[in-house]
Amino acid sequence: MMPPPSALTIAARSVQRLVKEESLYHKEQASQEKRITKLKEDIDAGGEDLDTNAEYILRQEQTALAETKNVFEPLRQRIADAVQKLEEQIAISESEGSATDGELKEAQEALAAGQKVTEKDDGEEL
Repeated sequence: MMPPPSALTIAARSVQRLVKEESLYHKEQASQEKRITKLKEDIDAGGEDLDTNAEYILRQEQTALAETKNVFEPLRQRIADAVQKLEEQIAISESEGSATDGELKEAQEALAAGQKVTEKDDGEEL
């Protein structure tokens, strides 16, 4: 049986998971924006094969996009909190010498990824 993961590993994986989640929401946002642009073009062109519900579908897509954008602020806060927890765990593990090199490496990589997301989004207007 494997020993339970250390507090350091748990903190690192938490940051990794949140960073991955944030990146998936960015992909979702891009795909929603693409669908909205396409729908607007189709509506403007007024083609015969235009779905009679196109305006309704467009509003639904715009609502979904707004909901996706609303996810970023609280998610970034969760990432910032997880990064802070991870920084503390790294400091504890280094001072106690309680982590393996592999655990520390994984933690440092997760920390860098988490910091990149929180720094990138501080100056980014959504």
